[in-house]
Amino acid sequence: MTLKEIKSHPILKYPSRKSVNFTFNGQELIGYEDMVISSVLFLHGIKTFGHHPKDNSPQGIFCANGQCAQCTVLVDGKPMKACMTPLKENMKIESCEGLPSLPADDSALHIGDPSIISTQVLIIGAGPAGLSAAKILGSQNIQVLLIDDKDRTGGKLVLQTHKFFGSQKDVYAGKRGIEIGKILGEEVRSLESVKIWLNTTALAVFRDGLIGVLKDNKEYILIKPERLLVATGAREKMLIFPGDTLPGVYGAGAFQTLVNRDMVKASERIFIVGGGNVGLIAGYHAIQAGIEVVGLIEALPSCGGYHVHETKLRRLGVPIYTRHTIVSANGKEQVESITIAQLDENWNIIPGTEKTFECDTVLIAVGLNPVDEFYQKALQYNIPVWVAGDAQEIAEASAAIFTGRIEAIKILKDMKLDIADDFDKYGKLEELEKKAQIMKARPPKPIERDIPEKMEGIFPVFHCNQEIPCNPCTTVCPQEQIETENQEITTLPYFKGEKNCTGCGRCVAVCPGLAITLVDFRKDPQMPKVTLPYEIATEKLSKGEIVTILDNSGVLGQFEVKRARFIPEFPHTQLITVELPKDIAKQAIGVRTWKDHKVEPLETYIKAPLPDTAIVCRCERVTAGEIREWIRKGITDMNQLKAITRAGMGACGGKTCTSLIERLFREEGIENEKIVKNTKRPLFVEVPLGYFAQGKSKEE
Repeated sequence: MTLKEIKSHPILKYPSRKSVNFTFNGQELIGYEDMVISSVLFLHGIKTFGHHPKDNSPQGIFCANGQCAQCTVLVDGKPMKACMTPLKENMKIESCEGLPSLPADDSALHIGDPSIISTQVLIIGAGPAGLSAAKILGSQNIQVLLIDDKDRTGGKLVLQTHKFFGSQKDVYAGKRGIEIGKILGEEVRSLESVKIWLNTTALAVFRDGLIGVLKDNKEYILIKPERLLVATGAREKMLIFPGDTLPGVYGAGAFQTLVNRDMVKASERIFIVGGGNVGLIAGYHAIQAGIEVVGLIEALPSCGGYHVHETKLRRLGVPIYTRHTIVSANGKEQVESITIAQLDENWNIIPGTEKTFECDTVLIAVGLNPVDEFYQKALQYNIPVWVAGDAQEIAEASAAIFTGRIEAIKILKDMKLDIADDFDKYGKLEELEKKAQIMKARPPKPIERDIPEKMEGIFPVFHCNQEIPCNPCTTVCPQEQIETENQEITTLPYFKGEKNCTGCGRCVAVCPGLAITLVDFRKDPQMPKVTLPYEIATEKLSKGEIVTILDNSGVLGQFEVKRARFIPEFPHTQLITVELPKDIAKQAIGVRTWKDHKVEPLETYIKAPLPDTAIVCRCERVTAGEIREWIRKGITDMNQLKAITRAGMGACGGKTCTSLIERLFREEGIENEKIVKNTKRPLFVEVPLGYFAQGKSKEE
């Protein structure tokens, strides 16, 4: 059987992998050692991992991040999360069909006491915020224990193949997330006072100041930190719609985990719900992986992400439907199509505007919720605690780098080690906080920008038209001829022209938005040469190939490649040079190597079930209709709702359904102040009781 792998990618290198044998539901298969089971099953086109005992509904991945338990399978007879369990030779993997039976052996189990370890600072989460904090604390010889539940450092950076905005000095702008993750990880590993525990899940914060963790997914340990920093990131929001739990409906993070981390071709045709940066970037990642993006919908009148991300997708032929919502995901065992519809000004579906498109994946990218329960519980117990990154406030990863540094300096101040005033390498605290707020700010509306009138020499043309924090082009120009207005990071760049441009192309290659071109009138004023960035082809384009050249409105025409090159510092961004008529040369911005095509909806849309049938609680299969019924009967206590319906009682502990239930309260006119929130339990992540109790059988 041919595995659904991505063996050729414009950014990623195919890794060396060791093949191992395993079985799934009795079928003998081949996978890759240490790849998580969910990704291995996707390699074989298996998206349905089992069926729910309540209604026999198909179950697959949802978060692919260990936050839910929807991907649970039996591994050698034990229930394990497929997205967190690495594959080993001769594993026997089965669907969780039916109810498990109790073990026949009732022999006594030895209960041991967990180890207790002390440290000056415990950091939960080795993403951009946690690594940035550990770097500062470790550089001051503070004893730091940094833990993360994944097998590598970097957090979401390991999924991000796009180049970062911001500045090169502060947040490595112009480098890709995967590169930044490696840089931060290596810097932290070089610090003697920092210990890193990977594959270690934080489970609970206790009243006596102890934090329970599961180390290497097998040993329960209690940690006693003097200070705690929570940098646990975020979990994805979900929407309520019929078909919302079908295999094939999942978040952008799950998609990027499959495609960018594990190089699995998880889909053939995807449809994206949400026009923020996450959705727009996921669409670009899909195209780089050879996956067709059927379309993208956004409920607002315009996309909320950076305009350069949106225009990249539009130039690549992706239809973007604003003022649209998802009506349903359709299919029996997995997603087969999506139905969308237009919204009126009151956010109601306009009858007759429904359209159904064939796809095998519906990507939900409608925002994130902070994973802040460890922080909140530590506050409740008066444990000295700080919070950084998305756990503090949802923003870009570059903002998380700043907040990690800020909270580390605050911890040092709390230790009476006041280094903020002379710590020039990282900046003063007030300056860092100001920069963090800039990186967190919502992007303003795009503005009209004049194209330079110049028709001689060679010079860069800037197609960015939104004042977002980004200036790497100003630092790579060897002639120092690119500046932003008033030298502020949020103003637009321009070419000073005090010295001649050398045509090196570094500004074109570094731009995260692929929004800079070079126009060269020197040899032929009527047919100038134009150099454009290109990151889609897996092989370098050849001189003489015919490509489609685009502006931000559409196709300018087909033209011959005169030169294709890479700059060693930016090895994955091709610089493609073509000759264009002078009247369109300065409008050109994009390159496409395939003809434009429009994805047509099916002739008849699939009539969706009533919205009340949509699932709110994935674990217990509780519908929106059930929740609404009890709200209308006067229930405003979420704990009471939980007792009546079991919503929030499942393995994930209400991580997904809580915010959805709160939304249903709002839709029913219940004010937030009148809602009694769920009581938070000490354990935030499910763990086998034997590990938690330090149980050891005779065999062990």
